Formats: sequence, structure tokens, C-alpha cells
Amino acid sequence: MPETPPPESAVTHIDSSLGWRWSDVVEIWRFRELFVMLTLRDIRLRYKQTILGLGWSVFQPLATILVFVVFIGYMGKAAQGVDNYTLFVMAGVLPWTFFASAVLNSGNSLVNNERLVTKTYFPRLALPAANVFAAIFDLGICLLIFAVAMALYGVAPTWKLAMLPVIVLLLGMFAMGVGVFLSALIASQRDFRFLLNLGLQLWMFATPCIYLPTESIPEAAKPWLPINPVYGLVVNFRASTLGNEIEWASLAVSAGATFVTLAVSLVYFRRVERTLADTI
Repeated sequence: MPETPPPESAVTHIDSSLGWRWSDVVEIWRFRELFVMLTLRDIRLRYKQTILGLGWSVFQPLATILVFVVFIGYMGKAAQGVDNYTLFVMAGVLPWTFFASAVLNSGNSLVNNERLVTKTYFPRLALPAANVFAAIFDLGICLLIFAVAMALYGVAPTWKLAMLPVIVLLLGMFAMGVGVFLSALIASQRDFRFLLNLGLQLWMFATPCIYLPTESIPEAAKPWLPINPVYGLVVNFRASTLGNEIEWASLAVSAGATFVTLAVSLVYFRRVERTLADTI
């Protein structure tokens, strides 16, 4: 009997493209399990061989909150006229810590995984995206601590808490946009890797709603604050959790900036991805 020839193996053709196609979206969905595995890997590696373990996800924002409460709040007199200044600062520091952590880790994701990028094929977008999802895990732990603090201070949530998932989604999308853009930029020019930490520090102090009430901000500066997309997200994060008035105008500006940033970053990332394995 003649032998039956083995079935031909499936062949995948990988080519370069300047823009996004529907097949690229389908490919990302096909690699969805890889996104999950990379996210879990980033979470495990972050706390591997540490004494505090998951406690580090809480320690960093709590240390920042302590500095703001003591030195800017009570010693700097920013706490005057603010009910529960500690909760006020917590509601500003937690979304900022999430944003900064997601941007920092996703921005360095391609360089930190250089061997993985150069030795195998997969949608490179999975690396910065996984770091953003890992930061969401940390935010979830911090929100539990925040809920306990609200209960201790006797602050009950209102209906505005329903806006929190929307604000967190926008914050994650904006962090994704900035992180994806920086990851491609850093892969091409390493100087931006050293500027990233400094840039995030300056960005934090350029977002005064994190640690200052609106009344403490000069009147001349208030109309310009929504230009910073993080301002609208942080101030409305606080409004949704503590029951303050939601600033719909600043939220709309932040939402528009989020979609534009994400779209531009995806286009730029796609352009850099064509030669990424050679330049990284």
C-alpha cells in the first residue's frame, strides 16, 4: 500500500504594514491568551522574592499620601477648609499612582523584553498592554483599602460611584495610549527611557488637584487645568468616590484627549513595529 503523505503544515506569512487592518485586530484577539499570560507574569515578577509581596502595591501610594497629608496638607495649610483631607488626598493619589505605574512599566516593556521581541513573533502590542492590566490589579487592591478608609471616616458612597468604572476605563485607555507611544519611542531612542521618570514627576506636580483643593489654585490657572487630560480624570475620580460634583466639561476634554492619544499612539506603534526587531 502506498504511504499517505502527511498533511501540509499551516504557513503564516508575516509582512510589514504601515497601518492597521481588520486582520490585525483579529490577530490580537487570536493571541488573547498571551495577553492574559503576560499580565499574570508581570504581576508575579513584580512581587517575586519580596518580603511584603502584594503589600508593595499599597505601600507606595500610602507613603505618597503620608507625605502630601503631612507636608502639603497640615504643615502647608492646604487641609484648611477640606473635609477629610486624608481621603481627599487618597482619592487623588490612587488614580495617579495607577496611571504613573502603567505608563512607566508599559513604556519600558519592549526594552525590558528585548530577547522575547527579537526571537519570536507575536503582537508586540501585548507587552505594553499587559503592564496596563497589571496596574489595574494593583489599583483594585488599593481601592479596597480606600473603601475601608471611607468606612472608618464615616463617608458613604453616593450614586456618583456608578461613574467610577467609566473613569477608570478612560484612565486605563489614556495610560495605554501614552505607554504604547513611549514604548515605541524608547525602543527607537533610549534617551527617552531616562526622561520618563523625570517627566512623570513633573506631570504629577502639574496636576495640582491631586494634593490641592480647587479653592487653593489661583483663579488665573483654573481655566487651563483641563488641558491636562489627567486633571479631568483625577478630579472626577475623587468626585465619584467621595460624592462631590462631577466636572462634566473637564471629563469630556479628558475623554477626547484619551481617544486621540490612543489612536495616534497605535498608528505610531504600528509604524515602528515594522523594524522593531532590528532596532531594539
